[in-house]
Amino acid sequence: MSHSLGVVIESLVAVLLMLTIGYCMLLNKRLQRLKADEHSLKATIAELITATEIAERAIGGLKHTVRDVNENLGSQLTAATQMAGHLKNMLAEGDGVIRRLSKIAIAARPSQEVEPAAPKVSSAKAVAAAAEAFSERRRASGLAA
Repeated sequence: MSHSLGVVIESLVAVLLMLTIGYCMLLNKRLQRLKADEHSLKATIAELITATEIAERAIGGLKHTVRDVNENLGSQLTAATQMAGHLKNMLAEGDGVIRRLSKIAIAARPSQEVEPAAPKVSSAKAVAAAAEAFSERRRASGLAA
């Protein structure tokens, strides 16, 4: 019986060794996959680092562009402010010219006593009507847009 007990124990050890070898082969395959995943992960990390560097350079370029745009916008804003002041002065001068022209037009008109039936028109309405007639004549002759 001792001989058969030894065979059973050795058979059991052999089965356990075969199971251990099978499990080691399974672990080996898993480790190989893990190493392959590690390499792909390293490649992904390298691509991510490259993309990050490109993004940092792009951000630097955008900051430089924003700085340039800010400087250009500031100079254009200054020029626009100067132009607005210039236009304000020109409008004031134009208003003075219109007032002088209206005074000249009123002085050049024949006296209203000659035509008692004509309705009395305010000077502002007369200037507006004269300006409208002038612009219509300019448009008709093709000189104005």
